[in-house]
Amino acid sequence: MASSTMDRKSRRIGAPFPARLLILTMLVPLLGGLLSVDVLAQSDIRNRLRARVEAGLTTDSFDIMDERIHARETLRRLYPARNFEPIWITEDGPTPQAEEFIDWLAVGPARQGLRPAHYHLAAIESLETDRIGALVDLELALSDSFLIIGSHFLAGRLNPETLDSEWVANRRHRDLGPLLEQAGTGAGARLESLLPNAPEYHALVARLETLRRLRDDGGWPVIDQGATLRSGDSGPRVAQLIDRLRVSDDFDGPPGDRFDAAVDSAVRRFQARHGLTADGLVGRGSLTALNVPIQVRIDQIIVNLERWRWLPETLGDRYVIVNIAGFRLAVVEHGEPTLTMRVVVGRPFRRTPVFSDTIRYLVLNPSWDVPATIATQDKLPLIKENPNYLAENGFQLLQGWGADERRIDPASVDWSQVSARNFPYRLRQGPGPMNALGRVKFMFPNKFSVYLHDTPSRNLFAEDARAFSSGCIRLQAPLDLAELLLRDNPNWSRPAIDRAIAEGREQTVTLGQPLPVHLLYWTVWVDEDGVLQFRDDIYGRDGPVLNELRELPPS
Repeated sequence: MASSTMDRKSRRIGAPFPARLLILTMLVPLLGGLLSVDVLAQSDIRNRLRARVEAGLTTDSFDIMDERIHARETLRRLYPARNFEPIWITEDGPTPQAEEFIDWLAVGPARQGLRPAHYHLAAIESLETDRIGALVDLELALSDSFLIIGSHFLAGRLNPETLDSEWVANRRHRDLGPLLEQAGTGAGARLESLLPNAPEYHALVARLETLRRLRDDGGWPVIDQGATLRSGDSGPRVAQLIDRLRVSDDFDGPPGDRFDAAVDSAVRRFQARHGLTADGLVGRGSLTALNVPIQVRIDQIIVNLERWRWLPETLGDRYVIVNIAGFRLAVVEHGEPTLTMRVVVGRPFRRTPVFSDTIRYLVLNPSWDVPATIATQDKLPLIKENPNYLAENGFQLLQGWGADERRIDPASVDWSQVSARNFPYRLRQGPGPMNALGRVKFMFPNKFSVYLHDTPSRNLFAEDARAFSSGCIRLQAPLDLAELLLRDNPNWSRPAIDRAIAEGREQTVTLGQPLPVHLLYWTVWVDEDGVLQFRDDIYGRDGPVLNELRELPPS
């Protein structure tokens, strides 16, 4: 063992209970030499371990060193099955493998954006294992730490569904008991094998380390407030801008105070990777983004690493992914995006939910059955304001369902007596140029009644922040997506799709190969070109996650 490890071990665990060994040595002659000191000591450890585990079986809580043991059920199953043979300790104290794990524990979780303090580190390092009881405490604390970290690496430290009712997770699960039994060697590496295997996750981990180093070196400078900076300007604020861009690797030129073409290019790069209009003008929005403290960006990465750990083992070989916070859709095939486009997502008070499902069919020239919330909250005020609103926008007023469905003449309704509470009707908008769903919708039936669709409001795609819908996702290039999804069906070439839409008749087309779709929420990611991208937290979802990640577990 290296000398530094020996020094750390001696500080942490003290000497291996000499008084007890002296007593055991005196007993050996009385036992006729049949038992060695080592055998007695090891048997004593196993008996004490048995007592600690079995005592825990009869109590609601199972505490060690004033800290709650969380993986109680697994530990209660594991140790009896191995006849209470310890994993981390011997009669001489912690094993070298235990020391290695403790060293890893101080840094391993932190690399993933987690806090070592959540895994008994302080209590473990404060132990003076000069008595057998403390050694047994160390054994159980290390095993519990291993199991908790394994669970968090697999499925995240938090349950997103308790934080957000509009977030449905599909997390990974595995029996960690067998992995713990193999943990005597390379425990940290075994745990790291449980992390998401997506390259994007590990790229984000690397950027977290880079930003932390940058923070420890002083972070990036603040640019003074003032008028919009643009190409051709010069002076102290331009010098601050250049220094800021150099620190974040957006600009690789020398220091200076002139806003030349190279600085203009660097500003546009910065703007593009922060979801801003890449116009080279450092106005209020760009200046705000430039002056975001580096710790805030670090925290964003930590939150999004946790979100990665909420995902399933794989998203699939071929899938659709929507980044809600990034206002973007991509079709990914074998790890490469084959189609990307801008999207419009839900407004902050009608947020697009996070979940995964499967696109099973699409509808050409769809009609729109208006959800009750939209009908009463959005449409009813417009109807009251303009009695001809329904006719002018292609809506039918309906009552009843199925065979009992009947159309109602809007002119026959006294709208002054109708409110959101007593609205007895349904609204349906037929196919056509005014239809809110446009020419096509992509269906993956779900409890949120959310889907992908076209829109007649094409002007919205020119906006940088595109949270304008009532929860569904509007697509910039819906017919390109329809063509891609139907490419294996010879009856549905692009010309055939165009002809069907021109007919104006509603048609449902089932996909020969249903496609997974993932609606996710990333406020930071590393793109396919290795560029670190940041976006605003449009729904305020980052803060609750960060606060919970910082909280210490209950003691």
